[in-house]
Amino acid sequence: MIDEKALYSKLQDPSAKEAAFTQLVREYQEPLYWQIRRMVVVHDDADDVLQNTFIKAWSALDSFRGESRLQTWLFRIAINESLNHLSKKKQALSLDQTEGNIANTLASDSYFDGDEVQRQFQEAIGTLPEKQRLVFNLKYFDEMKYEDMSDMLGTSIGALKASYHHAVKKISAFFDNLN
Repeated sequence: MIDEKALYSKLQDPSAKEAAFTQLVREYQEPLYWQIRRMVVVHDDADDVLQNTFIKAWSALDSFRGESRLQTWLFRIAINESLNHLSKKKQALSLDQTEGNIANTLASDSYFDGDEVQRQFQEAIGTLPEKQRLVFNLKYFDEMKYEDMSDMLGTSIGALKASYHHAVKKISAFFDNLN
């Protein structure tokens, strides 16, 4: 586990800033990638969004005041970049095409190595509205506490719990409809 306070101090020091940012990237690159990947689905898109996340973080580093954890700040940037990416993609495709395309996207993605059940699970997650998908991914895959999600997303704990509950019900219904 990284000492965020020490890293934050290094990020504030102009002589140590680049090395500290490299350390930050090394520490958070993988968890950010997987959070982004679960949102945007396609590996190449996730790589692009991850790169944009770190570019935005570097650009905004001087304005980061340390009021939240570095991890929370980076995840917030990644989530916003993911949502921006999805919004741009939706403008190019209708919603029906986007949802119907998830199975084909996963099947043709050379980086997806899951079995049929995993593909169906990802397809079910892909049918969720963005907010529910985001909350589900943070809770289910990252095992994030609602309090941390609330800080990151600026949403009440009750609303997050409701989103997660609805997401679970929709995923269950998806599998019920397969049978």
